[in-house]
Amino acid sequence: MYSDKVIDHFSNPRNVGEIENPSGVGTVGNAKCGDIMRMYLDIDDDGVIREAKFKTFGCGAAIATSSMATELVKGKTVQEALEVTNKAVMEALDGLPPVKVHCSLLAEEAIHAALWDYAKKNGIVIEGLQEPVEDIEESAEYDKM
Repeated sequence: MYSDKVIDHFSNPRNVGEIENPSGVGTVGNAKCGDIMRMYLDIDDDGVIREAKFKTFGCGAAIATSSMATELVKGKTVQEALEVTNKAVMEALDGLPPVKVHCSLLAEEAIHAALWDYAKKNGIVIEGLQEPVEDIEESAEYDKM
């Protein structure tokens, strides 16, 4: 059963689309379920995310988590955005069914991938940011959530 917030973000997703000349773009997917997320970030000179947009091919939960993730990072610094976890995305959506937890992990990884791209383009290191993987696989980590 999906929460009202998940249904709202699926039915009326926020921040859908692309950013022209983005500061960073990250694409991640899950080969097992077929979901693909692309996150676009516009980051100002002070390291604050002015705008975040997404394009997602996937189920309703994937679209809802992408939408919520963009809402959670807008207005945050790069370091604050790095701290947006899949658990934070799930909590903001009032939860996800266990079989859909991987969608929130995709959203977290899409943020990280876009931040990684931003860091590479600008020759900077973002403390705590690790190189993203393109394919998020189902793993024991999901079972722990």
